[in-house]
Amino acid sequence: MTNAYREIFAAPGAKAFSSAGLLARLPLPLTHMGILTMLSETTGEYALAGLVAGAFTFSMAFLGPQVSKAVDRRGQSRVLPLATGVSLLGLAALLICATTGAPDWTLFLCALVSGLMPSMSAMVRARWTEIYRGTPRLTTAYSMESVVDELTYVIGPALAVVLSTALFPEAAPLFAGLLLLVGVALFVPQKRTEPPVKPRSDGAGGASAIRSAPVLLLALVLLCGGAVPGMVDTMGLALAAEQGDKSLAGLVFAVYAIGSGLAGLLFGARQPDVPLPRLLLAGVGGTALTTLPFLFVDGVAGMVAAVFLAGVFFAPTMVVIMGIVERVTPEHRLTEAMTWMIAGLQSGVAIGAAVSGVVYDRFGATAGVSVALVAGATALLLTLCALPMLRTRLTASSAGAVSSAHTTAPAGC
Repeated sequence: MTNAYREIFAAPGAKAFSSAGLLARLPLPLTHMGILTMLSETTGEYALAGLVAGAFTFSMAFLGPQVSKAVDRRGQSRVLPLATGVSLLGLAALLICATTGAPDWTLFLCALVSGLMPSMSAMVRARWTEIYRGTPRLTTAYSMESVVDELTYVIGPALAVVLSTALFPEAAPLFAGLLLLVGVALFVPQKRTEPPVKPRSDGAGGASAIRSAPVLLLALVLLCGGAVPGMVDTMGLALAAEQGDKSLAGLVFAVYAIGSGLAGLLFGARQPDVPLPRLLLAGVGGTALTTLPFLFVDGVAGMVAAVFLAGVFFAPTMVVIMGIVERVTPEHRLTEAMTWMIAGLQSGVAIGAAVSGVVYDRFGATAGVSVALVAGATALLLTLCALPMLRTRLTASSAGAVSSAHTTAPAGC
């Protein structure tokens, strides 16, 4: 396993852009929880804090793909500084409004503008794709990226709470803005690994990647799948509170990330020789099955065991979905398509957390965790419906790649 991951960093510039990308992607979970903590501290209104933080998350889920679409058309180095600058202005305005007691509507407006924050995990994946397209190492790179995403979503929220409670309420969003500025400033000048702008050869003009059936269906699968960790966020906190110690929720979150991270690393190192549609069915089916133990959870200890099992399927499934997207999406739309996957996942997490919270408040813990069962079953149903189409698209893509290779091969080969 060590050799597989060491090999992908042998490419010139790989260590530099992935390190800068790590700095630049931490601000997303840090900002969401930072807004939530800051406003709950400054206003004392948890409902308002949750709504404003949610506005930021959903704004990024919608605006992120638009930024990535512009990146596909104009390049990372031309779009990322502008998008980052506007997002930072919105975040700065949000801090000022929160500090000065401005009207509530200004908080929502600033949060929406802050959502122009670029999806740096998609930008990093696009660079890995450009380096290792068509090779087994791309799966390893995608696996590593999924694990890094997991780490950011464990570290980011915890760091936000510590900063805004131990220092001053605005500390977490302020630190997130500084990280984004430094990360993007280090990432953009690395032109050697920047994917070139690809010619638009499909005659579809400015159509969005989400209009592609595979991209839409896979984004919906991730939206449903994302509801599972969203439920874990809410119910982990709720069950810990029932036992009188909210800090125990951190153990639930960490174990989920550990299960997912270990599985992702092993998957990327072994690279099973199995067709992608079959791997997708196994991953989503496993996710659906591992939601069943949640029904028998009656405390934090049971939740820890259940989330570890559920996490085992998360990162590998994300890797497989990204692999399918890379195969069936034209190169000139790839960054946007990957961003839609991440947006679907983020939206699912937000929806799952909100819905499970409402259900828990009205009907109790068993009903709250059942949100994951419904989400998992829906994701499996969508996958079963999508499999025939995905097999057809992947076959056509493979045939096109072989035909292109023969066409461009030098004479005499």
